[in-house]
Amino acid sequence: MVSFTVRMSFRPENREEISTILRELTDASRAEPGCISYIPHRVESDPDTIVIYEQYQDQAALDAHRHSPHFALYAVGGLYQRMLVRSVEMLEALA
Repeated sequence: MVSFTVRMSFRPENREEISTILRELTDASRAEPGCISYIPHRVESDPDTIVIYEQYQDQAALDAHRHSPHFALYAVGGLYQRMLVRSVEMLEALA
């Protein structure tokens, strides 16, 4: 299994647009056969920071996600164009 978080920060004026993009990206990502979990969060203390928790069956499933048309449209063409900062933390399951 492949698990990680993605943290992105955006400008306040993009808040509603980012929410809309995330709803579309989430619906499409959760429908992928190799997606186990895809959960976007807004940081309570910083409403312009988003953290997405993602899990995929394996690296092939993650690769398929990153090469999907919805990823190109909503992540690359939407979120990536508006984000100020992005970081990824790979996770290791303990139990």
